[in-house]
Amino acid sequence: MKLFHLTSELHDQTAVNTVSGEFIKGIESAIGSKFELCNDYDKYSTDDSVIYVRTGGTEGIFRKIFEKDGELTIPGEKPVRLLTSGKSNSLAASMEILSYLNMNGFSGKILHGNAECIAEGLRAMDRTDSGSIVRPFDHQGILDGKRYAVIGKPSDWLISSNVDYAKARQVLGCEIIDIPMDEMVSLIKVGGTAAPKELKALNSPKYGRPITEEHFNTAVNVYGAAKKLVEKYELDGLTIRCFDLLTSVGNTGCLALALLNSQGYVATCEGDVPAMLSMAVGRELYGQSGFQVNLSRVNGDKLLFAHCTVPLNMTESYCYDTHFESGIGVGIHGELPLIRAAHILKLSADLENYVHEPVSIVENRYEDNLCRTQIVVEQHSPLSDYMLTRPFGNHHVIFTR
Repeated sequence: MKLFHLTSELHDQTAVNTVSGEFIKGIESAIGSKFELCNDYDKYSTDDSVIYVRTGGTEGIFRKIFEKDGELTIPGEKPVRLLTSGKSNSLAASMEILSYLNMNGFSGKILHGNAECIAEGLRAMDRTDSGSIVRPFDHQGILDGKRYAVIGKPSDWLISSNVDYAKARQVLGCEIIDIPMDEMVSLIKVGGTAAPKELKALNSPKYGRPITEEHFNTAVNVYGAAKKLVEKYELDGLTIRCFDLLTSVGNTGCLALALLNSQGYVATCEGDVPAMLSMAVGRELYGQSGFQVNLSRVNGDKLLFAHCTVPLNMTESYCYDTHFESGIGVGIHGELPLIRAAHILKLSADLENYVHEPVSIVENRYEDNLCRTQIVVEQHSPLSDYMLTRPFGNHHVIFTR
């Protein structure tokens, strides 16, 4: 069986190679044969191939490989097999790719878990029916009169997350506008934003590099710039193409989004419009902030979610670390309350369906190979089947009510 891989340049290649080597050896032992490593996608076919999604940020690479003249072409007759390690946002990227495949009429399945589970998945590619938790969206007009902005544009890897602004107005009642990233960057570079009093003092990161006062002040200036745009355009919320800030100002939007969400606005990262609208709907339903998450790992009825920003008013405590993928800026490691009556919510990009399921938050984690805020959620429905077969993109939103 041929093994192809997808890896983002944002991730440390040496670290990824070290983790991948042992991971693949374990699977080969479980299936009783070795993979044929292959880099030439001209030789790819679903009939005899597996794609190992080694890191996050690879969705755009997948699209570039398989989309020709605006049309997705996948050789072979079987479902696309996407292998994930549960590290380095591998699973989250696979979910976005699988959602993109489903939207374009192709089937697939994510191979995830320990070596034995993955080996069993390779032997039996029958798809699980996840339709039971997907239902028609039934809160039409819930965002009537609200105004949201996309700063920059959706990140390149959000290949299944485009939203029709006119349909958002029709279905939800809200207006969505675009704001150029240059406008935000200019405001950041002007600087001069004082750190809000509710922020804790700077600490030494557990896993990332030391955070200097300059880095911290720049992160605060990102918040100041976002707040000025909120006021200028009279916004109820926004989503920022935040990875562009890594190169333009050498920082991230993690701290800014944590603050804005805790102040009552809707604020999401990566320019993810469905995540922004999902968070906005949840705020209307529950009257509280939501935690935008990536799914990182599935272990039985436990799902590990993570992201580098979390609303400060959702946490019982928090500290600062660097942004996971880049190792720079100011990310947030937050500890959330353990609560049984939590919910996970996500609208489909076409705004016709959604997932809205009860979950329990049962554990906080702080591992070095994941985004900084990490929670373990216990599912009370076939949530993992949905995540691994027909997800609505990678990001979902968790509410503690």
